[in-house]
Amino acid sequence: MKKANIAVLLAGCGVYDGSEIHEAVLTLLAITEAGATYQCIAPDKTQYHTINHLNGEIEKTNRNVLAEAARIARGDIKALGTINFSDYDALIIPGGFGAAKNLNQWAIAGPDGDIDTEVQAIILHFVEAKKPIGAMCMGPTVVAKALAGTAFHAKLTVGSTVAPSPYDIAGISVGMESLGVQVEMKLITEISIDPALKIVSAPCYMMVADISEIRNNTKHLVDAVVRLIA
Repeated sequence: MKKANIAVLLAGCGVYDGSEIHEAVLTLLAITEAGATYQCIAPDKTQYHTINHLNGEIEKTNRNVLAEAARIARGDIKALGTINFSDYDALIIPGGFGAAKNLNQWAIAGPDGDIDTEVQAIILHFVEAKKPIGAMCMGPTVVAKALAGTAFHAKLTVGSTVAPSPYDIAGISVGMESLGVQVEMKLITEISIDPALKIVSAPCYMMVADISEIRNNTKHLVDAVVRLIA
């Protein structure tokens, strides 16, 4: 039997300006453990800005999203604009501020921020083709923005307001609701599953958590996505 092949959409490298590295690497591990294969992909464009991860300051350098994401993929990565969507059985989007800066611009303008047209195209393809999507951390905002104004109203989570979080879970949730999303509050031990649209979302680092909890939350999401492929 042919193994399921999952596209993993990256947004650079590093939590503050790209993909969250722990979430991305743990996603690749969980996909392999689930008996599937993966292909990392990313937009080939200049990232919104570059952050010094030691002090949080913006650096005066321009970096490319695809080239930075290649660090996580160990060079085995394809430009989003060059791939054939039909080659993949599912799509997973790790989080990090890069998802909300380079894939869409939620971190800049909330639900009014733009979304990358190539990113929107692949999300719409997977939803319309009834192929599963997994989104973690800020990844659900990318899905929400991609589906805004369409007939698809996803069920998504970015976390819960009843447990500690370093981020504005309530505000982000309200923003997603303004785009037609049905928001669910989920803890780090939980995931949200939209069975109709085959979309799975998980809080991951949107909640206060250690790496073992992130590992478990990521694996929970990946396993659910793989089950939905079948």
